[in-house]
Amino acid sequence: MMAKKPPKPAPRRIFQERSKITALPLYFEGFLLVKRSEYQEYKHYWTELRGTTLFFYTDKKSTIYVDKLDIIDLTCLADQNSTEKNCAKFTLVLPKEEVHLKTENTESGEEWRGFILTVTELSVPLHVSLLPGQVIRLHEVLEREKKRRTETEQLPCSSLEKEKEPIEDYVDVLNPMPACFYAVSRKEATEMLEKNPSLGNMILRPGSDSRNYSITIRQEIDLPRIKHYKVMSVGQNYTIELEKPVTPSLLSLSLYRSMIHLEYV
Repeated sequence: MMAKKPPKPAPRRIFQERSKITALPLYFEGFLLVKRSEYQEYKHYWTELRGTTLFFYTDKKSTIYVDKLDIIDLTCLADQNSTEKNCAKFTLVLPKEEVHLKTENTESGEEWRGFILTVTELSVPLHVSLLPGQVIRLHEVLEREKKRRTETEQLPCSSLEKEKEPIEDYVDVLNPMPACFYAVSRKEATEMLEKNPSLGNMILRPGSDSRNYSITIRQEIDLPRIKHYKVMSVGQNYTIELEKPVTPSLLSLSLYRSMIHLEYV
């Protein structure tokens, strides 16, 4: 097997911002094509393996993940035959779903398989084709994951409960984005709400100027229609430009729920 350069990591500033969301250690990262049960097709994500959780980002520079997957209860990792040249496909079989993954080349596929199996089975797999240096990395990750789990088991109950708090709690304090935030365009937000009305009726998204935000809402008055509102930064607050302007904290999920009965999740 020819030597392959590991994927270039995200810039240090991005890494630091992502580390504010979770204390889980970063073991591996790179691009993955992901297809979950609710996806109609594969989605291209920059993916981080932290502990036994996969965090999915729209691109390498995004600081807010759009989805995550806990793989600690992985039942098996099943290889899939692929007719595509120089491509690896496999399925993560979990108790509640099966997640299909596809890599951009077979080399990165072997790496992903190696790291995923190492942290879920707590042993370095023998049936992956990796270079000696890559195998050494797997052993290093194995020791780090064993130590992390041992320390977690030794934490008092209060600390464990804090570790198990939903990720939104960390986001609220350190990276102020509610669960209804998606890094999508106006057109993409409209399509998401039109195609999936049962999943919710509101999306918070980046504004066109990249400094403020916008809200896209699907209203059910007489006939369904999509409306867009600007969320402007005013000092330390944000103003939602409605007919009667509202000035909430961006973190106030209760306000969003009172305005819009169901968030898009």
